[in-house]
Amino acid sequence: MTSPADRLNQIATLRIELLDTDPPIWRQVEVPTSITLKVLHEVVQAAMDWRNQHLWALDFDERRYGEAVLSEDEDGSSIIRADKVRLRDVLKSAGTVMDYVYDFGDNWEHRLTFSHIRSGDPDVNYPRYVAGERCAPLEDCGGVPGFYDALEILADPADPDHADVADFFEDFDPDRIDEQVLGFALSRIARRYDAARATWK
Repeated sequence: MTSPADRLNQIATLRIELLDTDPPIWRQVEVPTSITLKVLHEVVQAAMDWRNQHLWALDFDERRYGEAVLSEDEDGSSIIRADKVRLRDVLKSAGTVMDYVYDFGDNWEHRLTFSHIRSGDPDVNYPRYVAGERCAPLEDCGGVPGFYDALEILADPADPDHADVADFFEDFDPDRIDEQVLGFALSRIARRYDAARATWK
């Protein structure tokens, strides 16, 4: 039987994949299982280098979790406050998969896959970045279809929209992850989490 102290120090490996991208855009991070689903949202934002400027939702086991300001989904179904549910309370030992949607306009759909639940290293601050491939698209570029249309335009200097798209994307490199930026963003969450955890003991 897992003790309360063990549950406090558990971590899980999380793979974040932006759906419908080819080649795949993904990240792997390690997260404490005692974080809330609201903090999980913040972890995804940091790992993908999103800006947290739009609405979002987590879908799992026929339930939707989201912001406290949201009381109902478009179809009238209830939304559970993500800041009131801890990750460990919804994880399954055999593995858990969640759907995460960010920006209901551009509709960035992610699959979150959890594995390898275990005790964390006491000398490591979590969450932390482990691996990933390819830069996430810029926000407000029209979702996955708009992103790939933009990449085609960027590759063709003769395209009449090339200058405007190049101005919007600036020095964007689809194959490069700025791991320093991601690591810093996740470390800010880790410091806040560690400060909160100290009050639980």
